Amino acid sequence: MAVSFISWNVNGIRATKEEALKLIKSEEPDIMAFQEIKADDKTMPKEFYGMGYEVELNPAEKKGYSGTMCLAKSKPISVLDDFEDNEGRVQALEFSDFYFINSYFPNSRRDLSRLDLKRDFNRRMLEYIKRLERKKPVVICGDFNVAHEEIDIARPKENAHNAGFTAEERSGMDSFIASGLVDTFRIFNNEPGNYTWWSYMFKAREKNIGWRIDYFLISKKLKDKALSASILKDIKGSDHVPIKLVLDCIM
Repeated sequence: MAVSFISWNVNGIRATKEEALKLIKSEEPDIMAFQEIKADDKTMPKEFYGMGYEVELNPAEKKGYSGTMCLAKSKPISVLDDFEDNEGRVQALEFSDFYFINSYFPNSRRDLSRLDLKRDFNRRMLEYIKRLERKKPVVICGDFNVAHEEIDIARPKENAHNAGFTAEERSGMDSFIASGLVDTFRIFNNEPGNYTWWSYMFKAREKNIGWRIDYFLISKKLKDKALSASILKDIKGSDHVPIKLVLDCIM
């Protein structure tokens, strides 16, 4: 049985509401994961609660900041609340064949003032994944706020010391891959020029001067179950575009 997943950093769910609703209706994913929703249960548009999905919301304590949301066609076996975080960055849902983690990794900021926090988040997330894998495989998606390799960024040399492409952040992604997690997009596509985020400045998206910083990683046990992984590059509404994964598994 094929299960489809879509992940999208919407940079504000209220501002991107129409595009998000249209995407859900057209793609009908089994699991839809949003990052940077910038909303809570009082400000979340009500339309998302009437689409036949189980809705799991994880807002940040700070209003209008960060936050994640999952929509699932099947009710999760459990919803975990054991990753210490007050910025609404992590959701973990248990299904029959896998754990699903929706994540919004911290940005290390232009001055790298949050680089240590980002490294700590990476370390804790890897430990968390390994703990969950003792029971069943993991699917983790979201905005990792890092372009892993030079192929994942339009201008690697110019950005070598910039937030999102520092050696420290890239080594964090190295650790995920070295642990056995698989970057699903690269199973199917090893071509350059495939990005998921562009600056709003200098017509970056029009010129495709972008970064691939949104990922679906899966446990090695699920690699042979991956049927497709893609970037939905034509979707507008955010500075990110959605990414999609299809696995041969059950919820």
